Amino acid sequence: VPVARLAGVGREQFLRDIYPRRKPVVLKGMELGTCTTKWTVDYLSQAEGSKEVKIHVSAVPQMDFLSKNFVYRTLPFDVFVQRAAEVKHKEYFLSEEEKYYLRSVGEDARKDIADIRKQFPVLAEDVQIPEYFEKEQFFSSVFRISSAGLQLWTHYDVMDNFLIQVTGKKRVVLYSPRDAPYLYLSGTKSKVLDVDNPDLEKYPLFVKAKRYQCFLEAGDVLFIPALWFHNVISEEFGVALNVFWKHLPAESYDKSDTYGNKDPTAASRAIQILDRALKTLEELPEEYRDFYARRMVLRIQEKAYRNDYG
Repeated sequence: VPVARLAGVGREQFLRDIYPRRKPVVLKGMELGTCTTKWTVDYLSQAEGSKEVKIHVSAVPQMDFLSKNFVYRTLPFDVFVQRAAEVKHKEYFLSEEEKYYLRSVGEDARKDIADIRKQFPVLAEDVQIPEYFEKEQFFSSVFRISSAGLQLWTHYDVMDNFLIQVTGKKRVVLYSPRDAPYLYLSGTKSKVLDVDNPDLEKYPLFVKAKRYQCFLEAGDVLFIPALWFHNVISEEFGVALNVFWKHLPAESYDKSDTYGNKDPTAASRAIQILDRALKTLEELPEEYRDFYARRMVLRIQEKAYRNDYG
């Protein structure tokens, strides 16, 4: 299913007509500042100089967070940008065709959120972030640079998010939160790595997941509502900025979350209670366990499932 593409959407129209529907949409022609024209490889290299950045390096294009098929390395920012823009490397860590990926983090990744104004202040001057939410809802602005061909694993975030494609092109595949049962989850991530050629012997239910897709050009902004799964391929070397904001009241979120991917505290508590309930069922013989587990599933469906969106 193609994701809707809309041009000339102002804040008021977004909040009135688009935001309440909780569906992804590509916003075109938004005012993003001088970054869309200025951010060439040479400009990026000299703008932030040789400060060190921690990057993902992968020998293969498809990065897998669950099996950790990549390594973390540190490079000066200018060297990293030049390398990420090359297809073959004279200097490399794993192989001459390795892929690079920068996901900016706070000064202390365990405590501080990513904020382009703090980590990349010179580049932040060039960006006009679309403020379609209140200032106090702002959570983080994550600066990203990817080699051509790099694919990020399918995952969801617990906050609403604008993916601002500043330069380069991306393909984004999305799945509704409703299709979680077909995505073989491990935490916030899907085990189905290759969404184009999935292993259906291993993941037979994946065929039931409804696929949404869009292609982002430089200057496009993709609205990804919280809990929507997304899988991203950088079709070219490119620079992007994610802006996350709090859709729920601030106290709903885990205070120790710096990435925007820890489940809301009420959800975490509910899952712990469910785990305890399942442990309690283990005191019964198998046929009783099966019977009461089915009754619990029915209770959950009656109480919590929504039927009003497709």
